[in-house]
Amino acid sequence: MTKNRVVKCVMIESLSIFNYLKIIFARFFNNYYNNFMQKPKRYLVTSALPYANGPLHVGHLAGAYLSGDIYTRYLRMQGEDVKFICGSDEHGAAITIRAKKEGTTPQAIVDRYHPVIRDSFKQLGISFDKYHRTSSKLHHETSSAFFKVLEEKGVFNEKTSEQYYDEKFNQFLADRYIKGECPKCGNSDAYGDQCEKCGSDLSPTELINPVSTLSGATPILRETKHWYLPMQNYQDWIAGWLEEQQGKEKWKKHVIGQCNSWVKQGLQERSMTRDLDWGVKVPVEGADGKVLYVWLDAPIGYISATKALTDDWKSYWQDEDSKLVHFIGKDNIVFHSIIFPILLHAHGDYILPTNVPANQFMNLDGDKISTSRNHAVWLHEYLEDFKDVPGNEDTLRYVLTMLMPENKDSDFNWQEFKERNDKELVGLLGGFFHRTLTLIHKNYDGKLPEVDASQFTDLAAQFSDLQTDFDKFPKELDGYIHNYEFRNALTATMDLARSGNKFLNDTAPWKLIKQDKEAAAAVLAKCLEIVATLAVYVEPFMPFTAKKIQGLLHLDEAMIAKVLKAEYDFDIPTLSKPEHFFKRLDDKLIQAQIERLDKPKEDEKPAVKEYKPLKPEITFDDFMKLDIRTATITAAEKVKKSSKLLKINVDLGFEERTVLSGIAKHYKAEELVGQKVLLLANLAPRTIAKIESNGMILMADGQKLAFTSADDADNGEQVS
Repeated sequence: MTKNRVVKCVMIESLSIFNYLKIIFARFFNNYYNNFMQKPKRYLVTSALPYANGPLHVGHLAGAYLSGDIYTRYLRMQGEDVKFICGSDEHGAAITIRAKKEGTTPQAIVDRYHPVIRDSFKQLGISFDKYHRTSSKLHHETSSAFFKVLEEKGVFNEKTSEQYYDEKFNQFLADRYIKGECPKCGNSDAYGDQCEKCGSDLSPTELINPVSTLSGATPILRETKHWYLPMQNYQDWIAGWLEEQQGKEKWKKHVIGQCNSWVKQGLQERSMTRDLDWGVKVPVEGADGKVLYVWLDAPIGYISATKALTDDWKSYWQDEDSKLVHFIGKDNIVFHSIIFPILLHAHGDYILPTNVPANQFMNLDGDKISTSRNHAVWLHEYLEDFKDVPGNEDTLRYVLTMLMPENKDSDFNWQEFKERNDKELVGLLGGFFHRTLTLIHKNYDGKLPEVDASQFTDLAAQFSDLQTDFDKFPKELDGYIHNYEFRNALTATMDLARSGNKFLNDTAPWKLIKQDKEAAAAVLAKCLEIVATLAVYVEPFMPFTAKKIQGLLHLDEAMIAKVLKAEYDFDIPTLSKPEHFFKRLDDKLIQAQIERLDKPKEDEKPAVKEYKPLKPEITFDDFMKLDIRTATITAAEKVKKSSKLLKINVDLGFEERTVLSGIAKHYKAEELVGQKVLLLANLAPRTIAKIESNGMILMADGQKLAFTSADDADNGEQVS
């Protein structure tokens, strides 16, 4: 691409001295930082081990895996020594419960889902260096050895206590299989280990009106012996360590906030063993029928997977010059930021994480993803349904990255998926690639001539504007990646494509070529430089597309290395015939995905109707806090970009309100007008799909409106 060196010289001549000095200083500072400031010798990147009792959905990908893959691919691209580790989490009560319900064994369950999860990751380009499994012999040996070290050091407290037992299921209940009212905030759906509403650390015996989530029955207390981690002994250490980490890298506010909340409440001891017959056996005499707590077992899976990958595993886990980063969802923050660091510290032979960039949750069409209701977009189904769509893997990666819940919950819906594909991938990125390569192929037989761009002074302003964007891009992208801002990183990449499109439109080489073929060649040479840059830098986000573009340009490793250094003094061979990298999505394909949501799978339809267990008992005073009023629906319409939500106006007599309700699949908007309903009127406002909902229309099982038969009741009358 020797012609582009000339173009770049013309560009720099047109820059102000001030801007030129800024570029030189930025490059000098980057070189100084990389050469003299402390950098890790190697990186160990992990993503949370997915539970092997079901397939993956888009919420999983957006939570812990796509971010880890982007980060790792970028580090590899920069020549860093990095290992990306994951594997199936195959132990715990959920596996044994599913096995009991299906009349099979836990091993059969994990053997069914491990390959489904592994292959789905591979098909989507999640580039783990090792995808292991916790049922392996190596993992059992590693976890047992880890536990023994802690036991020999006297870290655990061995004691007998009363724990909840489900008589119907004939087993002790793990923390997550007990629900009740949180004693601190009153949330009726708090788990036995944590209240997800207020973030409080709980123990099952603290719950008010506990209920087994397995049978819906009230559990009883039985004595059992377990090994406890006295986290309160590490209270000061963990507080100091968390503060120290903030000096190394800035953690996300919601991550450090949740950690500080736990520490402020005061850490409590937590059992590190469970009464189960499936898992890593507790390697201590007198521990028959007991296994390691899954949250001691699973994180050690990162260590055993690294062992399975390389004999040099100690360099990644025990060398202080290594950087450990955990990518997880927000429901795993405490385990990776407090409990696992305490265990690693207590053991003494391992490094601790530098950062835990946890994402929040991705919702679906304005509602939480629910596997039980099949309100989910399953990865393996997507890959099958979209297999004939060009670039389908990268389309999903792109949209999920643009919607990634990095600092707050986000929402996925199929209409936005289609719009982003059609406008941003087909129109913007794919359009820029195709226009540039087609013009070169059509007018220059795929090979641009060498030109002296300095003679085209009337184009200097356009070159200057483009070069300004071009020069800032690599440094800007690098900053976003290392700050775990992957949405911004991808936006910056797309902005470079926008700049390229603007440059094409401003210079119009298809017109210019009729007047001056050499000037048009100079323009297209600069566009080709941008195409080559995007072909390299888009790889962490859209690896399949990157490989295709690099193939069309015949970019080899040496050329890619030069692009990463912003050096374009190489010659691109004759271009292959251009192709469309993305395709507009058929409305029927999208509509089929919308209609699939919430439909039970054929093999999961219940033979008889199952009823949800009663919620914990409330007092009369609790009921009196609810202000339920009669109201008449005066207008209703579908919410744009949502297949589920209706925007409903109701008349309360004394005022009118707007309420959002997820009933679009069960009622047509026009048939609701004039209906009298019951409205929970004193519910705090909530913004959904950028619309504020003031109240809640009462429903039966989330599908049927609770119409009132009291037609003579005036609007606004209280229900008591």
